Amino acid sequence: MLLLVEREAFDGLCSMPLEQLLDGMQGQALRDRRPEADPRFHRGFDADLEGDVLEWSDGAEGADPSRSLCEQRIPPDSACELALVLAHWCSVGEWRCWDARLYLYIEPLLGRGVSVEEFLRPQMWGEFSDALAKTDRLSYSESVVLDWMSRRQDLGETMEPSEDPRILPTMEAHRTASDSLHIFLERARREGMSLLVGQEYLEPGLWKLDSESLDSALGVAA
Repeated sequence: MLLLVEREAFDGLCSMPLEQLLDGMQGQALRDRRPEADPRFHRGFDADLEGDVLEWSDGAEGADPSRSLCEQRIPPDSACELALVLAHWCSVGEWRCWDARLYLYIEPLLGRGVSVEEFLRPQMWGEFSDALAKTDRLSYSESVVLDWMSRRQDLGETMEPSEDPRILPTMEAHRTASDSLHIFLERARREGMSLLVGQEYLEPGLWKLDSESLDSALGVAA
């Protein structure tokens, strides 16, 4: 999962007294401080994320309402759990993909194999984004489709739609996903937005924001 985050907005929420943050989420008063969504991408709904913040507060034992999240003397895991929700709140959109498909979008452009561990490394995404900047969106998406076809043929799989009805929908899915990835990272480069990298069920503190883990970005790393 990749999210485009407005870092200034994120840092502002993390520096806000916890009581003010919770009251703002409960009363929907912080919605006008949320970055404008990019309509080309999905992102979490206001009400869902507000609910996540309030649910976190119900179980946050020892939290000091007068202190900001950055200043809380609570377990790092708990602080990072809220920070991850706030990062989603401060995002303009997200892009997600199964690991198995991500190889198709990354490896051909980098010209080398990529391990699944690298998918969570900001350095790899920086390298990939730099390479992506050297090609236009159409050429990139076409190269992804051609590489996918080549891999299928190497495995002895058919490319005849009459023999496999999934071929055309899968081809279109790869075209659409790679196209949107190009748009996504182009906006990140153009506007200097922060990139949040993670995956479902990953511990919140291990998500990466820019070049560091979320717990380091928050200043609560053990």
